[in-house]
Amino acid sequence: MPTIVRRAAPKSTEFSRALIRAWGNAMLEHLERSEAELSVLLTNDTTIQQLNRDYRQKDRPTDVLSFHFDGQGGGAHLDGGWLLGDVVISLDTAWRQAQGRKRTLEAEVRWLLAHGVLHLCGYDHATPEEKRAMVAVTRQLVRTAKRAESGVPRRVLPAPTKRTRRRTTT
Repeated sequence: MPTIVRRAAPKSTEFSRALIRAWGNAMLEHLERSEAELSVLLTNDTTIQQLNRDYRQKDRPTDVLSFHFDGQGGGAHLDGGWLLGDVVISLDTAWRQAQGRKRTLEAEVRWLLAHGVLHLCGYDHATPEEKRAMVAVTRQLVRTAKRAESGVPRRVLPAPTKRTRRRTTT
C-alpha cells in the first residue's frame, strides 16, 4: 500500500507531496513494511499545537507527531491491508528548525518523516540507549529516502516572511 500525503497548512511553505510519497514508500520498504499504508499530514503550527494539546496534553507546537493505528505501534490489519498510522509534520516548525540547524527544509522534513515513521514502528527515545538506536536507524532511513528522490519533481519554496508593520505618521 502507498504513502498517502495530505496538506492542511494554510500560509505555510509549499512542499512536494510526490517527494514525501517517494520518501515514505522507500522508508517503508527499507523497514520491510512495503505492504503498509502510511498517512502523512503536512500542516502548520496551529493545527499541530491543537493535536499536541488534545493527545499529549502539551499546549505548544511541535515538529512531528505520530499516531499508531492500533494505539501501540506496529500497525494493524484492516480490510486486507496493513495500516501503520499517521505522521503529522508542522511545516512552520520544520522551517524554523531547518534555519536554526543551517540545513534545507527538505533535509529537515525528511528527518522528521523518518523519526515519525520509526515511532509508528515501535521505536522510542526515552533512554540514552533507545535514543542512540533510533538515531542510527533514522540516519539509515534518511539515506534510503535520498536515494528514492531522483526523478521526483520538487516544489519547495521558502517560508513566507512576516510582514513588517509600516508606521504611519500624521
